[in-house]
Amino acid sequence: MKKPNVLFIAVDDLRTALGCYGDDNAITPHIDRLAARGMVFKRAYCQQAVCNPSRASLMTGLRPDTIKVWDLKSHFRQELPPALAELPQFGAGTHFRRAKPNVITLPEYFKQQGYNARSVGKIYHGSPKTQDHQSWSAQAMLNVVWKSADYLLPENQAPQADKWPGFKMAATEAADVPDNAYGDGKVAEAACQLLAEFGEQPFFLAVGFRKPHLPFSAPKRYWDLYDRDAIPPPENPDKPAGIPDFAWHNSKELRGYADVPADGPLSDDLIRRLRQGYYACVSYMDAQVGKLLDALEQQELLTNTIIVLWGDHGYHLGEKSLWCKTTNYELDTRAPLIISAPGKQAGECDALVEFVDIYPTLVDCCGLPQREELEGISLAPLLHDPSLPWKAAAFSQFPRPWAYEGEPDVMGYTMRTDRYRYTEWQDFRTGAVLSNELYDHSRNQAEIENIAEDDRYANVVAALSNRLRAGWRAALPANCVQASVESPSATL
Repeated sequence: MKKPNVLFIAVDDLRTALGCYGDDNAITPHIDRLAARGMVFKRAYCQQAVCNPSRASLMTGLRPDTIKVWDLKSHFRQELPPALAELPQFGAGTHFRRAKPNVITLPEYFKQQGYNARSVGKIYHGSPKTQDHQSWSAQAMLNVVWKSADYLLPENQAPQADKWPGFKMAATEAADVPDNAYGDGKVAEAACQLLAEFGEQPFFLAVGFRKPHLPFSAPKRYWDLYDRDAIPPPENPDKPAGIPDFAWHNSKELRGYADVPADGPLSDDLIRRLRQGYYACVSYMDAQVGKLLDALEQQELLTNTIIVLWGDHGYHLGEKSLWCKTTNYELDTRAPLIISAPGKQAGECDALVEFVDIYPTLVDCCGLPQREELEGISLAPLLHDPSLPWKAAAFSQFPRPWAYEGEPDVMGYTMRTDRYRYTEWQDFRTGAVLSNELYDHSRNQAEIENIAEDDRYANVVAALSNRLRAGWRAALPANCVQASVESPSATL
């Protein structure tokens, strides 16, 4: 029997701003079309809410503390300094690693199993330093694109952009141009061309779209889909109450753009423009996904191709007075995950799943030998029965201070259970707890008040702290024991 193909679609900075996730503002007919034939995982969580660590973790099937990638510059194959390499892996007991890890990435493994593994667009983090040529059967295409490519209007042409292509100009742009004038249109065209050229050899085609990453640049017709005044303002726009300083940031990523103030509140007009721009970019990206689906159908590949679409992490659009990512909150750690596999059930799944689960899931669905060293589990059973009992918790983390490179002083480890989000901010070397956070999603899903110091939740905090320190292995389905706690009585 012919092995199934894999179309692996990565989307940058995509929160659940999709029609199939219940966002009434989003105009996303093509991803909604994919969702109608696949399984929509409503509670999927990345392992760290920023590009390089999230993607490195997903692509290796290993968690950030295993591959020691917490910043935007480290590569999972690099050899680590002994002091850093000897740090214990969180949640797995004492585990030391001095040399570069013996990593086989997801596409590399498919390549070893006889697949033609190809890549177009942003799959690994977009800098030259974080690419991984070993993963692919041929040179990756359009994988490194500088920010200057996001600007087409004369007023946004950066001085000496050829010398500093990462220069930030305006935070938004709406040029009246065809799709392929911006990067994602080029990516879609190249990917469709590859789909037309694949022969009998099974393929693993990774396609990475950069939008809706800042700047919010998209062809004008996608902006015109949205009435700026009709887009609602951010819900719960104030900084959460009772949180430690570690938990929040000043939206540094956004404030680096030329038309955004370096500090202080944003104007209502700017907020509306940014939110419109985000949705315009989502619709632009959605149209490119539609081209891929159409190409699969035209090449008669749809019935033998597994399609996976994922956003590398979530995003804030003014909620909690936050913009962009780099926190441990629900809006940053939760992201879309849709899997459409021939012969598998379509629908929605409310199980807690993690991005490290994608690697073993694709291996399982394609009938390849499983790899025991992976730190996720196959979601294939949920593709047959989405109501199965599943993980007791999903785990994410984020360092402080947040730096583009280097060892953090503090790590925030967060755990999402069915009801709670619990976070511990720990000294990175000693594991000492510096502060913690607790949010009860049965009371308020917006995580706007830290209740970790509420005496009524003392037993909950103690139980969740123990579970967090037991680590991800203790939360696997075989260990999904509902724990009772006192006041309020509920499962964790």
